[in-house]
Amino acid sequence: ENVSRHIERGMTPFQAALKGAREVSFTVLSMSISLIAVFIPILFMGGIVGRLFREFAVTLSAAILVSLVVSLTTTPMMCARLLRPVGERKPGRLFLASERVFRWMLAEYEASLAWALRHSRLMMLILAATVGLNVYLYVKIPKGFFPQQDVGRMIGSIQADQGISFQAMREKLSDFAEIVRSDPAVENVVGFTGGGQRNSGFMFITLRPVRERRASVDQVIARLRPKLLQEPGANLFLVPVQDIRMGGRQANAQYQFTLQADELADLRLWEPRVRQALGQLPEIADVNTDQQDKGLQTTLVIDRATAARLGITTRMIDQTLYNAFGQAQVSTIYSTLNQYHVVMEVAPQYWQGPEALKSIYVLSPTRGQVP
Repeated sequence: ENVSRHIERGMTPFQAALKGAREVSFTVLSMSISLIAVFIPILFMGGIVGRLFREFAVTLSAAILVSLVVSLTTTPMMCARLLRPVGERKPGRLFLASERVFRWMLAEYEASLAWALRHSRLMMLILAATVGLNVYLYVKIPKGFFPQQDVGRMIGSIQADQGISFQAMREKLSDFAEIVRSDPAVENVVGFTGGGQRNSGFMFITLRPVRERRASVDQVIARLRPKLLQEPGANLFLVPVQDIRMGGRQANAQYQFTLQADELADLRLWEPRVRQALGQLPEIADVNTDQQDKGLQTTLVIDRATAARLGITTRMIDQTLYNAFGQAQVSTIYSTLNQYHVVMEVAPQYWQGPEALKSIYVLSPTRGQVP
């Protein structure tokens, strides 16, 4: 516009381009630097927010720098080459057609503006209604740090009673898999147990394409939740898979809250209270804890004097009991298509009560097998 103004005053396009660019160069430079300065704090932000907006800030800053270079070099050159005085211009058909469209738009805008000015009260009412509608939508529209994605996959975390056996945990995994597989939106289910903790397991669920299931991943989880709660002795918590994860820990839910205390007794006192308070909130479902202190225990008192007389140490007794009831994985059998874990344990009929200890023998280096 500045170059065109000088051309209309009689200057040649080349002289007008030089003078016009010289007049606006400082303004363009200051505006570009100001815009870049706005994005510098975003570039150095920390945390997950900084990681997300870092590329955004770099891209916009680079785009502004490129625009600055183009505005001070390419644009004046094109003005000197393409702009001509009004008398020398020979408009083409495209220019004439677009000019008619622009004139029609200008006439319609002028008519609508005149109508709006004549009905100022109505326009103020429309403005107030628009502001009120925006406030209503801001309150009603779901908000969050990250929008919940539907990528067609879910992760399930199984937590059972801490005293559960490996066989019982495997049955729970099979029962949960059947419940999840019975949903029409589920395409495939894979699960495993027996990792770091015997009473925990994981499931990976793949959903059908959206056009086939016609239900979001949140709706599928809400539909499965009442069925999963009917399984006694264990819980399965389902969460949708997200492309962006928060934190470095594997979470069993969309949100997690870390409770810390100086004393273990304080932590055990306040953990159930906090969990109960969170469970009473209507906005929260599937409140769970990773504290493992509710398992069944059996206390054994070892007659150390008698054991020492028989040549048996406490460690030998511990190892014998662990081999009998610990269900330890001692080996793995590999086949061409699968692998099988070898678990050492006593026969199931010896699991029924403390009297099973009468059938357990400790191998003494001096007395042989000692009951």
